[in-house]
Amino acid sequence: MSKAHRGRGIRNVPSHGRGACPVCKRTGVKALYEQEINGKKIKICKQCRAALTHNKKQDVVATL
Repeated sequence: MSKAHRGRGIRNVPSHGRGACPVCKRTGVKALYEQEINGKKIKICKQCRAALTHNKKQDVVATL
């Protein structure tokens, strides 16, 4: 089957969702996942969201 509609939801997002993740500071990653950190909603990358879910990056979040 074709994959014609894959990524269609991020075509209207600036730079197709790519940017810098405020948690890990990597550039050129898809920062699409909203996470509430210190009362603010920010968009972070997939790897940081998984690490925050499993309580592996709590020390980094405290500095944001």
